[in-house]
Amino acid sequence: MDTLDHAMATAGPLLSRIDEVLGAVGAPRDHGVWDEVRRVRLLPGDAARAVVALRAADLAAASAELRADARAYAGIAKSLPPPGEWRGDAADAYDAARHRIADHLSGGPDSLDERLEATADLADALAEWMAQTRSDLAVTLAEVLGSAEALSIVADAALDLAGHREVLAAADAGERILRTVANSYDLAADLLDGSTDLAIAVAV
Repeated sequence: MDTLDHAMATAGPLLSRIDEVLGAVGAPRDHGVWDEVRRVRLLPGDAARAVVALRAADLAAASAELRADARAYAGIAKSLPPPGEWRGDAADAYDAARHRIADHLSGGPDSLDERLEATADLADALAEWMAQTRSDLAVTLAEVLGSAEALSIVADAALDLAGHREVLAAADAGERILRTVANSYDLAADLLDGSTDLAIAVAV
């Protein structure tokens, strides 16, 4: 368990209450929480649980496997035997095919080993992003738990539709949580946008 898992163990009831209040009562029309809801398209508790589901270790393991496969392709490319003393049209055709296969496997920008290395780089970057996102949300949850808003959000109590103080507190806390998640997901979108060429190359 990391700091986010520990924070969620404490913040779970508060997050559920925030979602309950926002879902049932809403927030002032001009409150900033709505901008963040539009960015994330989730309520704060659901957004936090989505981040909890991120597991950087899985991508780190995939990256190691991808790099091992890249090395294997490079090794195969180097091991393809030349014609040697074989001569003639068949030998020339074989040698041309050998070079094509070797180039396809390794060496060029679109070769299989380079694509695998680029994919591994992306996996490493996403794993780092996941770890940072989990850390950032853990900090935000700790701040929310210690805030005045948390004291105004009453868990396990009947909703008071006229309870403006709790509604505003839930909106304020929800905005902070959603902004942290939204900002982190914007960074992930930038990473994926930067991998568009890789996706096209793999599809080809």
